[in-house]
Amino acid sequence: MNEFDTIIRGACLVDGTGAEPYVADLFVVDGKIAAIGACTGASANEEIQAHGLFLAPGFIDAHTHDDLHVINHPAMLPKISQGVTTVVVGNCGISGSPVRLSGEPPDPINLLGDTLDFRYPSFTAYVEAVNRAMPAVNVAALVGHTSLRSNHMTDFRRAATAAEIAAMKRELTDALRAGAMGLSTGLAYRNAQCAPTSEVEALAAALEDVGGLYVSHIRSEDDSILEALDEAVGIGLAANVDVVISHLKCAGRRNWGRSAEVLERIGSLQAGRRPGCDCYPYAASSTTLDPNLVDEAIEIRITWSTPWPDMAGRTLAEIARHWDIPQVDAARRLEPAGAIYHEMQESDVQRILAHPATMIGSDGLPNDPRPHPRLWGTFARVLGHYSRELNLFPIQEAVRKMTGLTAQRFGLKKRGELKPGYFADLVLFDAHRIADRATFEAPTRAARGIEAVWVNGTLSWRESAATGKRAGRFISHRSL
Repeated sequence: MNEFDTIIRGACLVDGTGAEPYVADLFVVDGKIAAIGACTGASANEEIQAHGLFLAPGFIDAHTHDDLHVINHPAMLPKISQGVTTVVVGNCGISGSPVRLSGEPPDPINLLGDTLDFRYPSFTAYVEAVNRAMPAVNVAALVGHTSLRSNHMTDFRRAATAAEIAAMKRELTDALRAGAMGLSTGLAYRNAQCAPTSEVEALAAALEDVGGLYVSHIRSEDDSILEALDEAVGIGLAANVDVVISHLKCAGRRNWGRSAEVLERIGSLQAGRRPGCDCYPYAASSTTLDPNLVDEAIEIRITWSTPWPDMAGRTLAEIARHWDIPQVDAARRLEPAGAIYHEMQESDVQRILAHPATMIGSDGLPNDPRPHPRLWGTFARVLGHYSRELNLFPIQEAVRKMTGLTAQRFGLKKRGELKPGYFADLVLFDAHRIADRATFEAPTRAARGIEAVWVNGTLSWRESAATGKRAGRFISHRSL
């Protein structure tokens, strides 16, 4: 008689490759998928009758800012509740490590936490902290360019010197050797805008030896988006590494409808080095408030403000009228602050989501007191709204975008697919019921339709609640 830890009976398996779903039993032992199919006389400590439900690899959030949240709030309820079993942190040039602050965290590093949260001066210290915390999800990490700049520069309004670049490169190299997946940039942000392409190329040169990725919040997501795409791809080509474009979008009313042009540019790039991208399933973005991004033609809603906390939840237009000043002046008065920008067109979002190279990333901000609903709703929204209701793509393609494609892009070995020998990161869901419930008015409502979630074979979510068992771990690009 075969003994297993878990048997999931009769589920419809969506394996993460894009293949047609099929009904089978799945067997788990020692945190890995042991077998798929039928096994006569098999028994297990835990058996789940899953007839009528779908079983997929655990969802991989390709774009998060959970760097410090996985340590400070290891239950990770916004993610485990929607079936996410692995998060990629350190995006947009900002990472929780290696960071050594001499004062308040600069914008946009302040999105990750307050001064006391940054306790990891080396990447090794961060890895150790993640493993001690044992979060409910696995963690893969990038190193942020702006974080490196903050360690070696006091004036961000200039290019780094040769000595500063050398120091940043040494620190990046140490992090890559300790398991970092690659380098991320946020060149659209004020504290990285003055970094020339050559500065980033010098750092990216450290990636090839370890097979690291270059992941970029590109220099422009609006009028100059094509030039910004060319820059990002050029950096990857110079370093001979793969490129991922973060939260691909066409921002600002002048650029609505340009998604076809943007995707055509990506498709025309050199085969084998065509960049991947991630996208969230909403037509509104969320980040720190930047007066340079104020456009009175779109709604901008304030989510937090250090000097004016009572203004959170109100639109910038309302606040400007209340103070009887222009919106851009109101934005300056509110800083530092966070905001949600309704700056995209839904048809562009759908076109980008549907592209075969697009992964799903939430870009959620867990420290935001009024977060964008993408933090709690992204993955259920892809399956419920875009796949089931709009029929933008079939369920197997939706799952591939959230699992196998992401694991392949980031080199997450033996994850993202349902195969014997792969880690048992699994999500069981009701395809007829699954839906996001988080809204802009009530952004922290958990998704519905997630029946169970296993992380490394441990049942972590069941019947709309966390089980209290956490089995996440840090995933190094060097490890299985």
